[in-house]
Amino acid sequence: MSQISRETTEQILAATDIVDVIGSYIEVKRAGAVYKALCPFHNEKTPSFNINQARQFFHCFGCKKSGDAITFVREIENLTFADAVKKLGARVGITVVEEAVDPKEDQARRQRGRLLDLHRETTEFLHQMLFTREATHAREYLKSRGFGKEMAVRWQIGWMPESSETFLNWARTKNYKRGEWIDAGIFGSGERGGVFVRFRDRLMFPIRNEHGDVIAFSGRQLRHDPKSGKYINSPETPVFKKSNVLFALERARQSILKENCVLLCEGQIDAIACHEQGITHAIAPLGTAFTPNHAKLLRRYAKTALLCFDADKAGFTAAERAYRELAHEGIAVRVVRMPAGEDPDSFMQKHGADAFREILGSAVDFFDFKIDQAAAAGLLDDPQQRLAFAKECTSLLSLIPDAVLREGMIEHVGTRLKAGSIELRDAVFRAARATKNKPQRADRDAPQEPELVVEGMPIDSTVSYLCGLALHSATAQEWLAEQFETLHEAAEFLEGVPLLEEILSARPDPASHVAVNAFIATLTEPQRLALTSDPTFHDDPPENVIGATEEALAKICAKALHRRDASIKARMSQPNIELGEMNRLLNEAKLVAELLKGVGQRFVFSDRFAPNRKPPFKPFPRKTHSPSRPENNP
Repeated sequence: MSQISRETTEQILAATDIVDVIGSYIEVKRAGAVYKALCPFHNEKTPSFNINQARQFFHCFGCKKSGDAITFVREIENLTFADAVKKLGARVGITVVEEAVDPKEDQARRQRGRLLDLHRETTEFLHQMLFTREATHAREYLKSRGFGKEMAVRWQIGWMPESSETFLNWARTKNYKRGEWIDAGIFGSGERGGVFVRFRDRLMFPIRNEHGDVIAFSGRQLRHDPKSGKYINSPETPVFKKSNVLFALERARQSILKENCVLLCEGQIDAIACHEQGITHAIAPLGTAFTPNHAKLLRRYAKTALLCFDADKAGFTAAERAYRELAHEGIAVRVVRMPAGEDPDSFMQKHGADAFREILGSAVDFFDFKIDQAAAAGLLDDPQQRLAFAKECTSLLSLIPDAVLREGMIEHVGTRLKAGSIELRDAVFRAARATKNKPQRADRDAPQEPELVVEGMPIDSTVSYLCGLALHSATAQEWLAEQFETLHEAAEFLEGVPLLEEILSARPDPASHVAVNAFIATLTEPQRLALTSDPTFHDDPPENVIGATEEALAKICAKALHRRDASIKARMSQPNIELGEMNRLLNEAKLVAELLKGVGQRFVFSDRFAPNRKPPFKPFPRKTHSPSRPENNP
């Protein structure tokens, strides 16, 4: 398992402004001493997502997600800790060096790196081939679609030669093994142990991940071949999972965030045509049905989706499939009405980009689109057909997660179908209940694993309060560090004390948000959630911090003593207890009773919670700085 040193993490955090980082993904607004935004991790109408610039920390009071800039990038882009650190490092110009300590993990990381290098070099070669004499017909095809050399250069469009030997001869000059070409999906394995080039005489579109790395290809047929599809995509590989990738998202992401809307086209050419005309929030799936993973991915960036599919039966079916996934993630869906036989590319070639923008502006709600299509097909003329169509709508209405929006749409659909809103509402409720009780289907393209819900570790509220003081006040941290034996004894009876001990052993500098956030990054997810879910964690320390710390420690001691007393009495009530054990428990109970008399006063507590006005001299042993823990630094 590879690791990144805490020193590197702190250096990157010190050079990073969390407001700028989060502001590059979502819209943030200043609200007094903090910044606020609509949380990108759950659906909400009122901002509960707070960013504390002084502490370089974010916290959502709705879904409880919180952390530093690394945590935010990791969560919103679904990255590993190491990849999130690298991304922020590149942003501020700091090179991140990983130390590999697990041979298998290191091998997987190297394999991924080599596959990305292989795709990058292949992209460059195929792009050069596009401008050779043999690729004249490929350039003519692009010209027929209204695209010139500039577009091909911007998108690094390439051409795979018709002769496999041309590509094979080039591949032999590269320092990659045959198995790596097969792993990348560019070569296929023959029946007799040989290999073949998967693409032949095709226009090659590089497919990139969210970070801009080429991870696969989509090849467009240039000469009609009934034995082969119009488009062929790379098979799934260690770096490419088609149900997780959307074409052009790496280019469109900033525009989608700005518009708070995504334009979903049917094919790559349509998405490219939109970008070339300045409509830069366009993307497309990769020749596969829209999946739940696609919807989860888009939820990070947009609240509304415009569906721009072909005006035929297949396009209507694709629109409904996309609606089901998008609605489940709380994304509003509108449908662009395209003229029959037209797609965005062909329409803009005939009528121009401004006319297409007008069509986008007149996009209708999904249910209006569906009802209009049903009316045009005559499905609303007969009462029985109208009833069947209304039932079809109920299952779709039940997918709207927001109760207010769902109620409004029920009224709207009921009015248009001339159906009673009460009956329709009851049918939607039954459909929602049936869907909830029905086992979740697996995604057709990628089996959906159950989402693991991580919860915060159990922690006593007063212990949690002291953890916050220890991280945000040097005075409280120094004072608590002297209470080693007191806290160690309390750990037997109160949840969360080991976490406080860990803070006091590490001693991150409360005056440095970098040091504090770097320490929090080393905690396990349950530990981090336990800390940041406490509202007091996000408050500034009180003016009389020593008084507050003493008072909290006294409460901890009292709680521990009461629980110890209850434990003693429980053991004393057991049947057949020996006389010697009973006498020992009686003496211990007497001692606890005496100790309880002193916990109401403000004392420094030492071993076994006994009041002692002289501070003990055994401090918490400091931990030396070490690389971040494997749990959060894979």
